[in-house]
Order: sequence, then C-alpha cells, then structure tokens
Amino acid sequence: DLQIICNEYALMGVVKMTKSNVPNPEVAETSKTIMVLGGGWTGLNAANAAASLGYEVILVEKGDTLGGKVANFHKTFPLSYPYTEAHETGLDKLIAQVNASGKVTVLTSTTLEKLSGAPGQYKAQLSTGQTLDIGAMVLATGWDAGDTKYLAPLGYGTLKNVITTAELEKMAKDGAITRPSDGKAPASVAFLLNTALCSTEACPADVTLECDKEADAPANPPAEGEEAPAEAVFCDLESQRHLALSSELSTLVALKQANYVVEKNADAAAFIFYDHMMVPGINERYYKAAQDKPGIMLSKAQIKGVKAGAGDSVIISMTDTLLGEAVEIEADLVVLPTALVPTTAHSPVINLEYRQGLAFPDLGLFEGFADSNYICFPYETRRTGIYAAGAVRQPMGLALASDDAMGAALKAIQCVSSANRGVAVHPRSGDRSYPVFNFVRCTQCKRCTEECPFGALDDDPKGTPMPNPTRCRRCGTCMGACPERVISFDNYNIDMIGTMIREMQVPPKMDVGGPRVLILACENDAYPALDMAALRGKSWSSYVRVIPVRCLGSVNAIWVADAMSKGIDGVMLLGCKYGDDYQCHFVKGSELCNRRKENISESLKRLGVEPERVDQLQVAIDEYDKVPAMIDEFMDMIVKMGPNPFKGY
Repeated sequence: DLQIICNEYALMGVVKMTKSNVPNPEVAETSKTIMVLGGGWTGLNAANAAASLGYEVILVEKGDTLGGKVANFHKTFPLSYPYTEAHETGLDKLIAQVNASGKVTVLTSTTLEKLSGAPGQYKAQLSTGQTLDIGAMVLATGWDAGDTKYLAPLGYGTLKNVITTAELEKMAKDGAITRPSDGKAPASVAFLLNTALCSTEACPADVTLECDKEADAPANPPAEGEEAPAEAVFCDLESQRHLALSSELSTLVALKQANYVVEKNADAAAFIFYDHMMVPGINERYYKAAQDKPGIMLSKAQIKGVKAGAGDSVIISMTDTLLGEAVEIEADLVVLPTALVPTTAHSPVINLEYRQGLAFPDLGLFEGFADSNYICFPYETRRTGIYAAGAVRQPMGLALASDDAMGAALKAIQCVSSANRGVAVHPRSGDRSYPVFNFVRCTQCKRCTEECPFGALDDDPKGTPMPNPTRCRRCGTCMGACPERVISFDNYNIDMIGTMIREMQVPPKMDVGGPRVLILACENDAYPALDMAALRGKSWSSYVRVIPVRCLGSVNAIWVADAMSKGIDGVMLLGCKYGDDYQCHFVKGSELCNRRKENISESLKRLGVEPERVDQLQVAIDEYDKVPAMIDEFMDMIVKMGPNPFKGY
C-alpha cells in the first residue's frame, strides 16, 4: 500500500509540475501615496506612522479642524503607568506632530465622493473637486454616538435629569456638571451600565432594525433583451445591539466620569450599577483605584425601571443587588451609556466605484463595523487596499486605537509595495500569479464577477469580466465559479488538478484493490490540520488521496465530474468553517463551495450516482485530532454504499 501511495503522489506531483508555468506578473505604474480617511485620534496616529516611514500621506477630514470625537473629551482613562488616574488626551501634541510633518498633506472640510480603480492605482475624487492618485487607504472615520431613542426604556427623553455619557463629557469639558432641569450641581449621580431594558423586546417596534429594503423601480425601464442595472441600496445598520457591543468602553467611561463627579464636588456621591464590569487587561488597575475612592460606590444590579421622583430627582428600581434585595435609589442625575456606532453603519463612507457596490459587503455580519476576518487578518476589509482602524473597526479606547492605527498603516504600506511589484498582498503574500481569462469562451454569465469575495472583477456593459489584478487575492473563487473553464492561473488551473485526478490509479473492483476516495483539501486550514495529525502519529485509510487546493471556493465542478468518471468512489471537500463564525481565509470560499455542492448533487442524481458520494466537511486548523475520524467515517460510508457505478468504464 505504501509503495502504491508513493507512486501515485509522485505521478500527481510530476503532472502538477508539467502543467504549471512560471507566473509573469503584470507590473503597472503605481502610486505609493497613502490616504488616511478621518482626522481623529486614529487617523492622526496612522498618518504619523506612515509619514515616519517615509511615505507621502494625504489626511482627509470632513470637519473644520483635526481631532474628531477626542477633541470633545475632558480626559481619557489612563494610557500610561500607573494606570490609576484619568489624564489629558495629548491630542494637541499629536495634531502638532502631523502639522509639522513634511510628508502629510492635511485636507479639512473635505469628504471622499468616489473611490475608483485598484490598489496602487486608486483615484480618489474629493468634495473639493480634486482627484488624487493614491495607492492604499487607511479608513479611520471613527464612530457616531448611538441614537438616544434606544435609551427610552431607561427614561431618556421623558425625564429631564436622565442624560448620556456624551452629554456629561461635554459638561465636564465646559467646566461644570449640572442638572438640565435647574442648572444646579447634583449631589448624587447614578451611572446605569445595565441596559437590559433596551433589548429588542422592550424597545418600541418603530426603533427596531429594518434592513430588508427594496430598491425603487428604475424610472426608465430597460429595453427588451437588456438587463436592468443593479440599484445600490444602503441599509442603515444601527440598532440597540450597539449598546451591548460598547459595554467595555461604557464601563471605563462610567469609571472616568464617576471620578469627574467626586473631583468637582467632594460632597457628591457617584453610583455605578452594572450587570458586568468589563475592565480587561491593565484597566483592572483603574477599576481597583475607583473602588478605593471615597464617594464612588459600585454595585451589581438588574434595572427594573426608572421613574420621576420628588423635585426632578430620578428613582431607579433594582433587583439582584449585592444587598440581595430589591431596592430603590434616588439620584439627582442619571447617566446612561452612549453606544459607539461605526460610521460605516450609517453610510457607505468609501463610495467605491465597484461592480459589487459602494460600500463594504456583508456589513450586517459585523453590525456595520468595517471588518472582515479579524481572527486571521486584522485591519483587512473585503476591499483590498483599504484597511480599517480604530472605532470604525470595533469599539476601542485610545490606547488600542493607537496600536490599530500603526497596524493599518503598515498593512497599507505592504499593499502599495506589493502592488508596485505585481504580487499579491495577502493572504497569499508575494504570490506572482493572477487570473488569466480566455475571453473567447466567455458567455458573460457573470458568476465570476458576482461571486468574487473581494470585488476584484468589474464588468463591461455586455457582462464581460474586467479584471483588476491588484484587487485580486488569488483565491481562485472565480475559477471555481466559471462553468466554461475560462479562468486559470499559470501555476494553478483546471487542467492541472483535473489531470492530477486522472493520474490516480483506481482498481477496477473495490473488493480486490479497495475503494478510492479523493480529498480536495483547503491549503489554509484543512491541509495543515492533516499535516499536524500525521506529525502526531495519527493515521487514516490508505485508500485516500489528498490534493491541496487554494480554497474550496476554487473547486470547479468539473473536478468532481473527472473523479466520478474515473471511477473514484467518493470525494471529500475538506475546508474551513463557514457561516456567521466563518474561518475561511477568503471569507466566502467554503460557503460558496457548499452552495455549488447542491448543484453537483442534482447532477449526480441525474446520472444515477448517489449524491452522498460527494460531501463537504468543515475543519478548523486546531481540530487536527478530529480529522482522521472524519475521514474514516466517510470511508466507512463509501464501503457500505459500494463501488462507484462508473467504476471499470
């Protein structure tokens, strides 16, 4: 068995070499200028980082001045040792560094109207009428304060002395914390971190998220035979869920502002009522310091209601407190959390001139945050060359935003450097190959342009794909989608894998030479998992042959057809997890493969072949110990099912 396995893998390896050509990337003239969109804390740090490494930076800010939301902060929770006291933000110093840099061009009162092109060759059209050539972008447009309508169940809007942390921060910045009802300094202030009353069930129906919007019919319907143009409809993604997503920051802000209260009035009391105190990492020091402060009291509690008290005071009804009883607390002022809502939840922001739309795709998966797969690739978005940093990516404080800015700036630099050499940026960093199209066979079916997870393909009015090589991440999803086998790579193509499959030695009878099962394994998680399992001494059926693929999204149905016609008894598609908690390095590859498998199953049924002979299984890279059992279970099913009906033909 071992000799047979070695011979077959050697044959397949030789075929792979003979069917592969040395990629010769197209190197076009590119720009190395980096645009930073957003002149707040994160944008300023990103601009400084890129400029310090010698790159030209264009910093675009829609406001009249730099600083963003941080310009309205009285203080920030601690950013340096001993991490026990709030302090000045240091924003003025950061702005001065940017203004003093000879590498940063600052454009205030400016917005991005349109972004067209591709990494290294982007054209940014600004509201001032300028069109600039840029190589990559750091998206640092930050956040908007959450809509206060979601705070209505906690008394906001009906009780005068119920305010938000954003409103209290402005008071502190202006010099005095007062009650809106009478302008007097409050003797007691309650911060409510438990916002369970603002759940979907408790909120009025008119404030729940409505995302299913239909585009209006076009004013001029298309002529007969023409396809109606796709209408871009952006759905506002803000919801009450942003309160929960901002919980860590809400905790730290409450601690900071409770300190404001007792600092400005030594006789005042500040209460913080919480469900969970979220103070990860070094912020634990700040939490402990607040616990030791006279005048600050913290208690776990479930908020059951907020109502008016005597003299414009506010009464908070609570259960499950540390006292173990239901209690009512009367406060002069109640402060509710401000949700951080990313700017990308409200509008496209980047206004891309892409076939797949103006905004980032699938923002709904991340509640509007401009993220794609933070587990594997932080800062990356679904649009190559655009890197999100700061609160537009996920809720975070100033310390994390500074780190985020540096990381995104470095990714932007990697992008322009790779585009300048004609190679892939990520995740196949340095890959010189790119998709090659045989347009003679193209039927303009648009599957490649629609299924590309990264919008690398536009199309002309007839539907013919228009490649943008520097947008491409070399996953091969377009190759897997194409029914006419139009798309290939010099070192990875339909013919190569198909010929490797045909080199498998399939015994004419299962009961003599055993069954044969082909595994097409994703090279990112599944194939390394197989490797790790083997290194740890685990084994599986010797009747299995494994061929690595770039991504399950690149698997073309013709490969399964080749396997079945060869007489192979079963095909396992082994790839990354998909769904809401996806782990696919190319975001949609495994999910698309699963959809295509349904079509393959229908085709097998028509041919009289059991569809169960082709199955897709999900595996994470750390599940190497489970892979052998998965293979053996599939093999047992194939043995019980019997030989492929096409075996021997």
